[in-house]
Amino acid sequence: MKGFRAQLASFDRPARLLMANQFAINLGFYMLMPYLADHLAHGLGLAAWTVGLVLGVRNLSQQGMFLIGGTLADRYGCKPMILAGCALRTVAFALLGAVDSLPALIAASAATGLAGALFNPAVRAYLAAEAGQERRVEAFATFNVFYQAGILVGPLAGLALLAWDFRAVCACAAVVFSALALLQWCALPARPPNDRTAEPAWRAVARDWRTVAANRPFLLFAAAMAGSYVLAFQVYLALPLRARDLFGDRTGMVTAVVFAVSALAALSGQLKLTAWAKRTMSGPRAIVCGLALMGAAFLPLLPGPGADSGFGLALGALALTACAALLAWGGALLYPFEMDTVVRLASDRLVATYYGAYNTASGIAISLGNLAVGALFDTGISWLPWAALAATGLACAASVAWLHRTGQLDPGAAKGVEAVPVA
Repeated sequence: MKGFRAQLASFDRPARLLMANQFAINLGFYMLMPYLADHLAHGLGLAAWTVGLVLGVRNLSQQGMFLIGGTLADRYGCKPMILAGCALRTVAFALLGAVDSLPALIAASAATGLAGALFNPAVRAYLAAEAGQERRVEAFATFNVFYQAGILVGPLAGLALLAWDFRAVCACAAVVFSALALLQWCALPARPPNDRTAEPAWRAVARDWRTVAANRPFLLFAAAMAGSYVLAFQVYLALPLRARDLFGDRTGMVTAVVFAVSALAALSGQLKLTAWAKRTMSGPRAIVCGLALMGAAFLPLLPGPGADSGFGLALGALALTACAALLAWGGALLYPFEMDTVVRLASDRLVATYYGAYNTASGIAISLGNLAVGALFDTGISWLPWAALAATGLACAASVAWLHRTGQLDPGAAKGVEAVPVA
């Protein structure tokens, strides 16, 4: 804990504020979102397909708009986008607790996703600029500690508030985001955009997007890393499905334990893993090791003794716990170096736009990957999903290793990528 406090104190006030901001963002989000589906289905009595529609709209609006949010941050500044995102999510979460008609719920869900698309790339771009080239890795490692702490505390706070009412959860989540907006409006320094030009907005945006599209090293890196987001998302999909197979009606408690293990593993290991990786290996090699570890996380879930005995249930629970912990440690190992690599491949220009494009690519990968994982479960071949997920991690690790070996991830690899003229 002393080491964490010392590292946090070594950053200046804006960076510390952004880290605390991310904790509060995740606190407010995970206070509400894990319980939204149950509220829609049982509290409001919506059909299953409408529940899926409301949740799907949120994901689509966020993942589909990340590039827009990043572009706006580069053109108008990161602080305005952070404030706009927090204010919009305040309104959206308040609406989720106040409305019961499907059109209003869809609008609130879409606004929730759009808010994330506005502040997510902006926060990361601001932090990257604030930390500077020498300290970006440490900054993102500390940032991830706050990120995971929010994931850990948020569902617990939401569960406590549910003792009153779901509307109380929504009201408290909205208060968190309104307080965030006010705090950052007062305390976060404005940073004028570096890449704003006098040309018409549509021309500038088209130029920026074509610059990103012409950056081959960045595109290859984003493609190589896409599988890591599919693997990380299995805490929400594959692991609960396995828990249902093993524990039936007790799945909710087991899933909560899996979430807690994942967050605690990341919290406990982040700074130590980052410090060790910086001492012993290059950034790309740390990413490769993290990806390989994420793939290996699914090996304990390959079939063992049946779940019809106490020993089988205990072994199944241990395998789920091991998978969650290894996934978290793998993600913690690679995350700071991954974020730093995106900035380096962007040549420190249009960083929010690059983060937005990167997040959009990962969101598409998650959607397609989840469809594939669901189809693998439907085959009824019990070992196949876990083997495929393990292979995905190894394939991603091999891809990043190849990019590193061929010089695609070197600091100068993306230099010379200029804007493509727009007719």
